[in-house]
Amino acid sequence: MLCQDRASGLKAVIAVHSTALGPALGGTRFYPYATEAEAVADALNLARGMSYKNAMAGLDHGGGKAVIIGDPERDKTEDLLLAYGRCVASLGGRYVTACDVGTYVADMDVVARECRWTTGRSPEHGGAGDSSVLTAFGVYQGMRASAQHLWGDPSLRDRTVGIAGVGKVGRHLVEHLLAEGAQVVVTDVRADAVRAVTERHPSVRAAADTDALVRTAGLDIYAPCALGGALNDLSVPVLTAKVVCGAANNQLAHPGVEKDLADRGILYAPDYVVNAGGVIQVADELHGFDFDRCKAKAAQIYDTTLAIFARAKEDGIPPAAAADRIAEQRMAQARGRG
Repeated sequence: MLCQDRASGLKAVIAVHSTALGPALGGTRFYPYATEAEAVADALNLARGMSYKNAMAGLDHGGGKAVIIGDPERDKTEDLLLAYGRCVASLGGRYVTACDVGTYVADMDVVARECRWTTGRSPEHGGAGDSSVLTAFGVYQGMRASAQHLWGDPSLRDRTVGIAGVGKVGRHLVEHLLAEGAQVVVTDVRADAVRAVTERHPSVRAAADTDALVRTAGLDIYAPCALGGALNDLSVPVLTAKVVCGAANNQLAHPGVEKDLADRGILYAPDYVVNAGGVIQVADELHGFDFDRCKAKAAQIYDTTLAIFARAKEDGIPPAAAADRIAEQRMAQARGRG
């Protein structure tokens, strides 16, 4: 669905990939796409990823995603968000929206004034607040599962973890890792984000950029926590880490990258499995939010990740393909019941 409101300047795309398990659920990305075609392609890819993420998280939701075209620092206004809320509302509940890159809890409070199918709102407005807290917790559980599978011990103590992107999720992930005694190296396109982390935690090292980070000697785990496409034909051949487990969506730049990782002996924890903590939280908001209940469900990401590694070994396929198979089976079973 293409949305436009000339008065506010809104130009947005809402993509619904599947409703087999229930109403499509996925965030709203606010980003300065170069072209409308690029925005449509991103929305479609992200919506598909949400179908698989929600299925693997055990949620009764299909996948959807929305993108608003523009610079959130310059173009985001109350009128634009209200117009966007009306667009989502026009779908009658087939798509439930939430926060994503470039949108925040305060924005969802505005959208919710025009649309009842809005999650990720502030506690003051009946919501659950910042979903990045449980997203980071889920990624941390995915790292523990990866360590258990590869090294026979879930502990991350003395492991060196490189985090690309220390924004909403990455900075919380730093806290989990340091609390367990891991060594942390970070990078971000925003110097102020890196500075905020290193000033708060002097033991954290900074890499000049992502290219330097993936080449860091002694890296055990690489955590892409920014935009997609981090695992590509340039980064995979030089990656020093033995595990990739991060919060970014669509980390594999193109089909075949998962095999390239496997050929190099690098264990890949599928992104949409380990970063599902946030969607678990916003989905729970629709039923009366309970943080402890959500955290317990997000903790199950550890077991889900281990099950994917076991399925991958059993079927002789990369973990990404194993996760896809499990998710597709759940969606197919739901369609069969329908």
